[in-house]
Amino acid sequence: MKAGGQQAGSPWDECFEAAVQLARRAGQIISKALTEEKRVSTKTSAADLVTETDRLVEDLIVSELRKQFPSHRFIAEEATAAGAKCELTTSPTWIIDPIDGTCNFVHRFPDVAVSIGFAVHRELEFGVVHHCVEERLYSARRGHGAFCNGQQLWVSGETDLSRALILTEIGSKRDPATLKLLLGNMEQLLLAKAHGVRVIGSSTLALCHLAAGAVDAYYQFGLHCWDLAAATVIVREAGGIVMDTTGGPLDLMSRRVVAAGTQKMATLVAQALQPISYERDD
Repeated sequence: MKAGGQQAGSPWDECFEAAVQLARRAGQIISKALTEEKRVSTKTSAADLVTETDRLVEDLIVSELRKQFPSHRFIAEEATAAGAKCELTTSPTWIIDPIDGTCNFVHRFPDVAVSIGFAVHRELEFGVVHHCVEERLYSARRGHGAFCNGQQLWVSGETDLSRALILTEIGSKRDPATLKLLLGNMEQLLLAKAHGVRVIGSSTLALCHLAAGAVDAYYQFGLHCWDLAAATVIVREAGGIVMDTTGGPLDLMSRRVVAAGTQKMATLVAQALQPISYERDD
């Protein structure tokens, strides 16, 4: 058994092991920084935050991976914010979110994670997510199952929307038209008698909770590929569905997603949603 609870034997073993080790190292940095004063700045809006720790962690992960895998490509949140091209090619590509839940991190709210995804030929191969505060390492490789601290994960089998707990996120786009659609989508799900709709401030951890069977569905408009890549593998390998809000296949660059433990639940949630338009990542 390899790190993270995964079986050995894939051509990407070395890459997966590197991701696990770097996620743990990054988690230590973030956990320490949670207790310290932070220098906070904004990116696209007053709600889109970045700290020196985001940049420090991203630099650590990318620099270490470049040393080991110099021919690989990278899509990383802060580099993209600084102007780097966000393009998923057929080359082996790392998709990195150094701190998913930066607003949580700034406020010392504990739902904060490191997310490292890996794709080859535009197909997601594995994902590693480290919940820093709780020391939970979620991981999955295509065809090998999903695990948290070595224990295998399974989604819930719920198919009835009136028995579902659903997670979503608010996002950083807060103009009146977007907020009306966003709150309207929540209202539709609540009118459909869902048990509840929750917002925890980390799309990555929301998807990990789905993979663990703690919630039944997740949806979001406006997230980025680095919010989604690693956790998508984890949900799929736990038996779940990750798809476009239109009901079609997931497009990592589309900035919209519905995920659920069952196809029926994913379809029911998708049908309840009004779309919110965002510019594509690519």
